[in-house]
Amino acid sequence: MSLATAGAFVFSFATVGSAIVLGRVTDDIVLPAFEPGATVSTSDVWLGALAILGITVLRSVGVVGRRYFGMMTGERVQQTIRHSLATKFTKLPLSWFQKHPTGQLLAHADNDSEIAAQVIMPLPFTLGVFFLAIFSAISLLLVDVPLAVLAFLVFPALAGLNRIYSRVIEVPAAKVQEDIGQVSSVAHESFDGALIVKTLGRAEAEEVRFGEEVEQLRSDRVRVGYLTAAFDTVIDMLPNLGIVAVIVIGAYRIDAGAVTPGELVQVASLFSVLSFPMRVFGFFLTSLPPAVVATERLTPVFQTPLPDAAPTDLKLPDGPLGLDVANVHFAYPDTPVLEGVTFRALPGETVAVVGSTGSGKSTLCALLAGLLPPDSGTVLLGDPEDGVPVGALDVEQRAAAMSLVFQESFLFGSSLRGNIDLHGDRGAAAVERAADIAQVSRFMDEMADGLDTVVGERGVTLSGGQRQRVALARALIGSPRLLILDDATSAVDAEVEQQILRGLREAVDATVVIVAQRVSTIEVADRVVYVANGRVVAQGAHAELMAHPGYESLVRAYEQAAS
Repeated sequence: MSLATAGAFVFSFATVGSAIVLGRVTDDIVLPAFEPGATVSTSDVWLGALAILGITVLRSVGVVGRRYFGMMTGERVQQTIRHSLATKFTKLPLSWFQKHPTGQLLAHADNDSEIAAQVIMPLPFTLGVFFLAIFSAISLLLVDVPLAVLAFLVFPALAGLNRIYSRVIEVPAAKVQEDIGQVSSVAHESFDGALIVKTLGRAEAEEVRFGEEVEQLRSDRVRVGYLTAAFDTVIDMLPNLGIVAVIVIGAYRIDAGAVTPGELVQVASLFSVLSFPMRVFGFFLTSLPPAVVATERLTPVFQTPLPDAAPTDLKLPDGPLGLDVANVHFAYPDTPVLEGVTFRALPGETVAVVGSTGSGKSTLCALLAGLLPPDSGTVLLGDPEDGVPVGALDVEQRAAAMSLVFQESFLFGSSLRGNIDLHGDRGAAAVERAADIAQVSRFMDEMADGLDTVVGERGVTLSGGQRQRVALARALIGSPRLLILDDATSAVDAEVEQQILRGLREAVDATVVIVAQRVSTIEVADRVVYVANGRVVAQGAHAELMAHPGYESLVRAYEQAAS
């Protein structure tokens, strides 16, 4: 930025210098060449030509320095904003993402970041305009005060016009930014829900919905375009009107002997070269309101407080991790989900969480994994007396200690191996072991490239059950000591599920909490926690809980669904 500003200073100095040189060449070389009997030496001609060439080269150096380093600064600022956003996104809690649509986040990372940094590029030139105004004022005052006064009238008019434009354009520019975020949101929903759109015949409806948002964006952008076009026209017109006024008034000043023809050329030349810098200044001012709007959209993200840094010296016990949940309450905005949930999972136990749809099981799993903080109560790893709160662990400790697998498994558009070993540092033996336990090997061998088969975006080439098994293998490769399965085998057939559960018992040294909807899965658990309406209403062995009416009717429903 300093180099770009220096280039702008050199450009401004050379611009005024070029006008002065043209004026001197006019008076000392051009006019004498047309006077009868007057002679102009060859050395004077060459000296004038070299002066013009020299000041032109100096001006070019300023232009190159200003543009090159100005654009470099703008691109680096844009890079910094996007990198800072990415860093912030990765550190914000899950609850924050649940309140902000994906389309808005995409707009922040793309359009808002670009618009916010776009104003940096013309900034050095804008600073150069101030230098230019100072140098020009000195030069004009030295030539003729009345002509200088004329110039001083033009510049305030331009500044006032820019001020009016900034006020008028601010609200329409803000509306355009909002429209872009809305278009991104609708597009993301349509692409993400492509299966629903296709199967339910919603293509035309989605096209209409998207078209309405795009039309609104087009309309608002055209409105901004009209305002910008009117502003640009006037900003171009004022300096040219100034040149006309300079020639008219200057002719009278020459006739009065107050100025020479060369000095008039100098003033007129200065007005002509001022047109482009003022246009860039106008571009800066037109870029400023959208940049302010984009910055205001990004500021809440950067100002969102991050969770307190977790201590790194917390020690977890060796071996399978016990889990102690005590009086946990949690609610989404205006929607209570969990109320006073209390249960324990002893080290090495398999605990099944059973409940009807909407009873809070998935939210409970997110709390157990530390993705959501409880509103009250505690979730401890280890014994109740000296357990460590899940939320107190840093991200790396938590990831090393536990794994969570959801019912809806997300896969990246890479290979099976890449989806199982995300870090790429576990080795082939560890990948194959995890794949065997999760029963990925049952279908892996049928694929052309085995573990190196690319599964496509979101694992589109795999079935739901296959994706779940890959996600389970991904969770197992890190050798977690607490494994939380949120109905993570629901799309797997019962036979394969039993093989997976058997493999977990035999080969995985971990405490397992599993949300289950199959009786065969529930029966292999050491204990069952029955959840209804966000509360733990009963817990114990499966056979014992069959005496509870609500649990017994739910299990019967599971059996009927299976049959």
